[in-house]
Amino acid sequence: MSSYAIPVAGSLVHSREREEAELVRQDSLAIAEGLKRQDAGLLDLLIVRYQHRLLRYLLYLTGNREQAEDLFQEVWMRVLLRGSQFNGKARFDTWLFTVARNLVIDLRRKRTMSSLDELSEAAGDDDRSSPVEIPSEGPSPFDEYASVESRQRLATALLSMEPLYREVLVLRFHEDLSLEEIATVTRAPLSTIKSRLYRGLAAMKPRLMEMAGQS
Repeated sequence: MSSYAIPVAGSLVHSREREEAELVRQDSLAIAEGLKRQDAGLLDLLIVRYQHRLLRYLLYLTGNREQAEDLFQEVWMRVLLRGSQFNGKARFDTWLFTVARNLVIDLRRKRTMSSLDELSEAAGDDDRSSPVEIPSEGPSPFDEYASVESRQRLATALLSMEPLYREVLVLRFHEDLSLEEIATVTRAPLSTIKSRLYRGLAAMKPRLMEMAGQS
């Protein structure tokens, strides 16, 4: 009987994954329908569900709490006014982070805060070179730093990194987006996202080790 244990267990895992995917699909479609009706109650629920993740993402993109909080309000206004553009074919959080990112870029364009290259392909950026394979063995820095003190080090290390790499790391490990979803948010090729993730992780470890040695 033991010989049948593995395929049965495997089928159960796949069944759960399909069920979870279907629940996400139904949730996305329900959100899309509600946004088309400009359902104020739905908007309140979405704010409660995503407020912490959205503000954290904006904080990492801007590095400034005041700007992040201003943009946070503007993102939800954009969701209310242009929610009909969300068709429910993708996860809502993917669309939400795309809206937020576009607003950050618009703000930088208006205020000439810094070069738009920080959140787009920079001159001389070789991310588009041959695809980079991301090592799957061993924990990432995000797995290793779980305590409150270590999370603070992690946040400090992230804010010291180039925005291109910081953004991908935040979306992958904080927001749990897939590489394909990150490519959608950033409008970058999948191979570029893989490269940024690999390089971001490679740059993260020595910074964390250095900060740990100074404490």
